[in-house]
Amino acid sequence: MNKLLAILIAVNAMAADWTAPVEVRHEDELSIAYQARLDGDLLLVRATLGPGWHTFAMDNKRRVDEKLAGKPAISNDRPTEIVASGGLQTVGPWYQSPPKDFSHPELRWFSWGFEGQATFAARVRRAGAGPTRLTLRGQACTAAVCKNIDLSISLPAANPVGTSGVNLKELVLVQ
Repeated sequence: MNKLLAILIAVNAMAADWTAPVEVRHEDELSIAYQARLDGDLLLVRATLGPGWHTFAMDNKRRVDEKLAGKPAISNDRPTEIVASGGLQTVGPWYQSPPKDFSHPELRWFSWGFEGQATFAARVRRAGAGPTRLTLRGQACTAAVCKNIDLSISLPAANPVGTSGVNLKELVLVQ
């Protein structure tokens, strides 16, 4: 009986795992890697940034527009965009880790984003029997270079069991 229990626990743990990382590199250096998973009715996307790299909040443009109050922007950092198609459909707003303020008001440059790691989450429902394709767009930058992000992650149709430990109260609503 202990062997059967161990197998069931292992299968359950595997189902709750994140997808394999999809990486964006600059030369040999990791810029950013994305992984996804389902946690009940939550779709979770995790971004892990390489040392010295940062990426931008989903609502970066709205935040910038509010600060500029109609004045022209000196530059625009591409916000993170995540679109689900195929087996899942988002049914509520997105949430994100609380973004860091990267702004330099004296230069009239405003931006918000993430270093290290960020989590994005949205409630989803089944829209079909097949796998889900997540399309991710955005930008990852250092002080010297930016990489445009345009990639996809395939999420199997199976609905994993288990919890990731992500608490929506620790995330902020994307405006």
